[in-house]
Amino acid sequence: MARVKAFRASILHCLADPGSDTGSNAVEYFDDGVMIVADGFVSEVGPAGALLPSLSDDIELTNFTGKLIIPGMIDCHVHYPQIDIIASYGEQLLDWLTRYAFPVEGKFSDLSYASEVANFFADALLRNGTTTALVFSTVHPQSVDAMFTAAKQRNMRLITGKVVMDRNCPQGLRDTAESAYRESRELIEKWHGDDRLGYAITPRFAVTSTEAQLASMGRLAQDFPDVHIHTHLAENKAEGDLVAEQFPWSRSYLDVYQRYGLVRERSMFAHCLHLDQEDWHTMAELKASIAFCPTSNLFLGSGLFDLHAAEQAGIRVGVGTDVGGGTSLSMLTTLSEGYKVLHLQEQSLAPFKALYLATLGAAKALYLEDRIGNFSAGKEADFVVLDALSAPMTARRLSHTDEITETLFALLMMGDDRSVAATYVMGAPAYIASSAA
Repeated sequence: MARVKAFRASILHCLADPGSDTGSNAVEYFDDGVMIVADGFVSEVGPAGALLPSLSDDIELTNFTGKLIIPGMIDCHVHYPQIDIIASYGEQLLDWLTRYAFPVEGKFSDLSYASEVANFFADALLRNGTTTALVFSTVHPQSVDAMFTAAKQRNMRLITGKVVMDRNCPQGLRDTAESAYRESRELIEKWHGDDRLGYAITPRFAVTSTEAQLASMGRLAQDFPDVHIHTHLAENKAEGDLVAEQFPWSRSYLDVYQRYGLVRERSMFAHCLHLDQEDWHTMAELKASIAFCPTSNLFLGSGLFDLHAAEQAGIRVGVGTDVGGGTSLSMLTTLSEGYKVLHLQEQSLAPFKALYLATLGAAKALYLEDRIGNFSAGKEADFVVLDALSAPMTARRLSHTDEITETLFALLMMGDDRSVAATYVMGAPAYIASSAA
């Protein structure tokens, strides 16, 4: 017999893109709602007045009245090994990698160290209301084992993979075309599809791989068409100049990945700040996705992402925190910075659209919208309970509105991990704030 639970709160989720022609039908909101969960999957969501009378006495009802339930948030690009170098001062991308990122990543040859960081990172995601993430590990297979193990213990939906690099990085972080293929294949066969885990083929970026290594990753992608591909694209102008120098035959940075079969469905490219019209068209045609990473783009001085151009081309877009270039694991904080990035370009990020980019839109960008992203019946019951009264300033601001659009916008602009009262994974509590316990 199915184990059934019910949760009462204000409930908000997206049924489609609020920026599309679906208009008001794109968002569903219940000021006093109930979500029914059976064996970890959403069974039904609706107004409390209609659903509460139908609940039998043996159904456990958790009351979050006064709080807001949204789908679990989805981080489309983040580096777990960089958690300890978050907020490192003063460099742009290439120097930042050399000074901060590469030295700390060398430590992940030690499984015990990698496991400690992976467990801290997984708990931090949940504390911030993130239930699914596409994660960079390091070149060491044990770093992948550590991250997958931590996620599996928490029943999280998580995608990661071994970074591959065979040039332009420290010798201790290099593999080869052959070892990258072999070790990545072994990890795919070990982890991909285990519970809620998925594998991502992970060339760090074109600058750190020879053509032989990129070709080997293309062969791996052909061998395993259902895995993800995860890398960086057109983040920094100096990086783009290096790509042009190292691949003189290429028309563009994207063209390098395309040459080796790495642009396809389930390819996630982080950043995409310096693309031309042909690049936008190619990404859309080949059904690749983009991770919009506003906090790291600002922190590293990389540039401003053109969401309008990406969406006009028909490209799927999600949001990434990109820690440690990004400065917070909070998707609320990240969306706040995204609003400002777009505002600088005379673009807008409406509250419901922001919610979409962190939930259903991100699920679509990862080709997981059949499983997560909203509360449609049959979806996995990953959700976050937000407390708008968790901080005095937010509480004061929201005492002056009772509109859900204003409430959501204030939470996005002012919220952080303190706004998360609870995080649930497959209908089970994965994090409960001390204030909500």
